Amino acid sequence: MLAAALGAALTLGAPAALAGTAPVTSSGAPAPASRAAAPASQSATWVAGTRAYLVITAPGDSSAVRSAVAANGGTVFSNFDAIGVIVAHSASASFASTMRGVSGVQQVGATRTSDVPADAYNPALPANPAQSTTPAGEPVRADMSQIKADQAWAVNPGSSSVKVGILDTGVDDQHQDLAPNFNAADSVSCAYGKPDTRTGAWRDVDTHGTHVAGTIAAAKNGKGVVGVAPGVKISAVRVAEPGKSFFFAENTICGFVWAGDHGFKVTNNSYYTDPWQFNCPDNIDQAAIIEGVKRAQEYAESKGSLQIAAAGNEDYDLAHKTTDSASPNDSTPTTRTITNACLDIPTELPGVVTVAANGTGTTKASFSNFGAGVIDVAAPGQDVYSTLPGGKYGTKSGTSMATPHVVGVAALLASANPGITPAQLRDKLATQANDIACPADGRCTGTTANNSFFGEGQVDALKAVGATPPPGKYFENLADFAINDNATVESPITVSGVTGNAPTTLKVGVDIKHTYIGDLKVDLVAPDGSVYTLSNRAGGGTDNIIQTFTVNASADAANGVWKLRVNDNANADTGKIDAWNLTF
Repeated sequence: MLAAALGAALTLGAPAALAGTAPVTSSGAPAPASRAAAPASQSATWVAGTRAYLVITAPGDSSAVRSAVAANGGTVFSNFDAIGVIVAHSASASFASTMRGVSGVQQVGATRTSDVPADAYNPALPANPAQSTTPAGEPVRADMSQIKADQAWAVNPGSSSVKVGILDTGVDDQHQDLAPNFNAADSVSCAYGKPDTRTGAWRDVDTHGTHVAGTIAAAKNGKGVVGVAPGVKISAVRVAEPGKSFFFAENTICGFVWAGDHGFKVTNNSYYTDPWQFNCPDNIDQAAIIEGVKRAQEYAESKGSLQIAAAGNEDYDLAHKTTDSASPNDSTPTTRTITNACLDIPTELPGVVTVAANGTGTTKASFSNFGAGVIDVAAPGQDVYSTLPGGKYGTKSGTSMATPHVVGVAALLASANPGITPAQLRDKLATQANDIACPADGRCTGTTANNSFFGEGQVDALKAVGATPPPGKYFENLADFAINDNATVESPITVSGVTGNAPTTLKVGVDIKHTYIGDLKVDLVAPDGSVYTLSNRAGGGTDNIIQTFTVNASADAANGVWKLRVNDNANADTGKIDAWNLTF
């Protein structure tokens, strides 16, 4: 998530509540002519002191309450009768207290501690950046091999009938790696809390949303990167306001209702709802925010949409909340005492899948939030390479980057299981995740099957497409083994239950993280000590060996302890065996 709104993300220099990004620069060009006028507000003019409020009523006809808004110094900016939420604007200091006494009004709460920008009444279109040209080539990235997405693509890259909504800072739909899978018809801006369907209103006002989009569904077109689910369709729902990229409650509500009404099977939410990092039910304003966003999420789910959200990047225990020092982020933050009743929204709402970030391999990313009973699953979120506006590419870190990996896996599950419900998707994401045991860190509690750092474990794209290796045929070691200078290290795998000798086409999957791989000799050692050389100081100054080798090991018995042996033959560059596997 971005800084303020990115409270759920790693905000290395970002301004609002994004859930985690390293700062990057985007270039822009003038936006094209729009297909329609900017959405007109029912407020004729903006005045200083205008604030936004959620007015909560019973779902259905809210015409009487909307009339009361106008009669008590406010204007109706937008309304969502299906969930009983009205977004009202007023410059009157007594508006909220007066409206709380109106018949039919259940709750009223301010959504921000700053004025509504004048841009809300005549929104400027985001820039449409000129596009760079990318050379051919899209090597498999470590994050994709880590969750076996590269193996899943050969089985099922995802169905074009599955629609994914990216609720974020917007998406550069012109990007060469995103355009083939972009669904403009269902894209929108929900900035300020009202749908803006003008062409390009959905474009990126930062870089965050475009990066997320590439991880989910960058096309498999020989350029740049490939997303987890390169066959599905993505739509942009811009919920961030320009400038500081704030994600206020009314924007999220608009986005969730849009997702439900437009058939999104899953949505990506790599942010928290500004201006409160945690919304507390004993605060009259924050209670209305909780209720409004909760209703919108429930509405989207009732229409078949699963929401997946970032856990946040403060290395904070969400199961043991004590203080909040980041709120409100749209004015002057103060430190306050909080309890577990206070919620990080939307990630802690019922029904939302909460995602923690892995570092390399099966480690916890240092920044990732955690919490027993809060974290559902984990995915790679460190140094993730993906798309940026203007045809560019770059690396970001954060739970913001982990979340789209899970969204991509959910999209693959939906592709492989047409008609699957949000509840079934949640269940499959959990049951198909690969367990990760707690590291030597006293803050990690629970079991290998479910703990406070990784929840149910790291998601698995190959399992999502129904291509789980046959029992007894696939073996792996996910433990890290350090590769030091001028030293040899071995990682073992014990094979059992396989009849006879190994095949002539034994598959050896290798994931070695090491700079300057020309230092390394890599061997497969059979149970009887036979050695099969996989790589002998090849590759020069390039980084990492992430490759599947084929070995004729038919002279060796299959059962027994196999080893991956790595010998470092020089100074200066070190690394680790991140993971490796055998397929018989």
